[in-house]
Amino acid sequence: MSTVKETHSFETEAKQILDMMIYSVYSNKDIFLRELISNASDALDKLHLESLTDHGLSEYAKDPFIRIVRDEQDRNLSVSDNGIGMDKDEIVSYIGTIAKSGTKEFLDRLKEKREGDAAEMLIGQFGVGFYSAFMVADRVTLLTRKAGSEKAWRWESSGDGTYTLEEADRPIPGTTVTLHLKESDPENGMKDYTSEWVIREIVRTYSDFVSYPIKMQVEKPKDDNGKVLEDETLNSMKALWMRQEDEVTDEEYRQFYRHVAHDWQDPLARIVFSTEGVNEMHGILFIPPKAPYDMFMREGRKGIDLYVKRVFIMDDCDEILPGYLRFVKGVVDSEDLSLNISREILQQDRQVRLIRKSVARKTLQTLKKMLKEDREKYLKFWDEFGVVLKEGLIQGEGEEETVKKLCLFSSTDSERLTTLDEYVDRMPEGQDVIHYITGPSVEVLRKSPHIESLLERGEEVLLLADPVDEMWVQGASFRDKELRSVAKIAVDEENDEARKDLGGLLDFIKDSLKEEIKDVRVSSRLTSSPACLVGDEDDITPQMERIMKAMGQEVPDVKRVLEINPGHRVLKSMASMLEKGDEESLRPFCSVLYGQAVLAEGGTLKDPAEFGRQLSVVMEKALK
Repeated sequence: MSTVKETHSFETEAKQILDMMIYSVYSNKDIFLRELISNASDALDKLHLESLTDHGLSEYAKDPFIRIVRDEQDRNLSVSDNGIGMDKDEIVSYIGTIAKSGTKEFLDRLKEKREGDAAEMLIGQFGVGFYSAFMVADRVTLLTRKAGSEKAWRWESSGDGTYTLEEADRPIPGTTVTLHLKESDPENGMKDYTSEWVIREIVRTYSDFVSYPIKMQVEKPKDDNGKVLEDETLNSMKALWMRQEDEVTDEEYRQFYRHVAHDWQDPLARIVFSTEGVNEMHGILFIPPKAPYDMFMREGRKGIDLYVKRVFIMDDCDEILPGYLRFVKGVVDSEDLSLNISREILQQDRQVRLIRKSVARKTLQTLKKMLKEDREKYLKFWDEFGVVLKEGLIQGEGEEETVKKLCLFSSTDSERLTTLDEYVDRMPEGQDVIHYITGPSVEVLRKSPHIESLLERGEEVLLLADPVDEMWVQGASFRDKELRSVAKIAVDEENDEARKDLGGLLDFIKDSLKEEIKDVRVSSRLTSSPACLVGDEDDITPQMERIMKAMGQEVPDVKRVLEINPGHRVLKSMASMLEKGDEESLRPFCSVLYGQAVLAEGGTLKDPAEFGRQLSVVMEKALK
């Protein structure tokens, strides 16, 4: 066996996280043990999961345990498991590198804002619970052996930005994390973590529900008044989701959430359910208070653990959770699935489809109740997860109408977000459609020229600025009211009298802008703006065009219709110029009119420099 000790440096982001842990002033340092036990539990879960398909590992998966060893004399504390273990590459990847998108940006924000405690926030965002050991230890050693391998590795660091790595011996697969503890300092939250009663209390508080025995040797009295060390299991191992809700305290639920979600905050809501009959299952689901940084990443963790008859089967089980509810965390335990079910079988299993439907319905019922009874809390939820929930308007798997009632929208009525029910209830007599407009931002849409006449008539317009809005509104209706875009060509007839008053101006503008537009018509929607651009019913919208281009898709150029306000002074002056035969001077005015319409809807000019040149010509003409 090689005894060469290698020295490595933590990568930049990992070093930053480590420093934040070391210098954390967080008073509840007890969480380090919760995190180490949680990591050990995860390692046992993974070994169990891999042994289902790799029968060579099944001998290692017998008699799983987590063991805590205290050394009061040398002030050492260790947490061991006989789980999956790690090889050299996994140690470097898991501990020395935080290779996750958005890490640097998150750390920069954390430093700038200085909100909350860095230690807890980092554990929640990146699952780096192992690093929390440095809050209580000045040196940490990790001894690990991967199941199926004969080679073990020893990792050690004092948190100084480097770590050593060397081959070692370990009789069985698994991992042992040993902490050389700092001196106890109760005033600053540094307890004596070699104390039996301190360890008992932490395990009871944070890890009582862990499904593997957490063992520790404790002193027991002997008949001769002496004492003897005996193994004791510190946790009850009773699955929390199998207990009646009124038998479980709020604190136990909070700690369970932190265990399954790897989050430091309290959940926004919890959903405890139990069903019997054709599809028997139990579960505890949580709605987190904050969106994870990887919510829109394909590899982002979904957060639902699947158990069958109290046996862990798999984590990140998106087969039992619709994509538009991927923010939900928790556990579902089925009595009807097979213990050797695979991900491939999950996709076709009828019972899984029933579980998925039930999980979706329970979650939506909870959100409906929150919206009705606690609008402030629901707004917090919506700020974090509203964009994701909106995906259910397209992929609601039969729950689209329920999701519609849960969505909140900006509108011209007020700064307050509104539901579709509230919008319809406010509709004035004579309004028979739900008006909406899509665009790059609510601020731009609120000033759009397309909504001028509607606002003057007292009709409300929904301002839809989320990318998903472009998809679900197509052909949508609510309470028998059609949703209609205000940026599409109106069905009412054009004002022939107004067209006649402008002489040949419309034809002249159409000819001048023939490369940019397909038609010019008199508008019935404008009151204060000179012009706006509208599309035919089947035309792709500018917002959808931007979305598709951002996704790298080829998008054909779509010419739109320029609508003009015949009563506007600019159009009257242009008509006068045409009547006087000043056609060459009029062409730059046409270009600026079009450019202004593009900018007013939040669009981008194809040639800003040319627009600037034409604007200069118009300004010079006006100043003369």
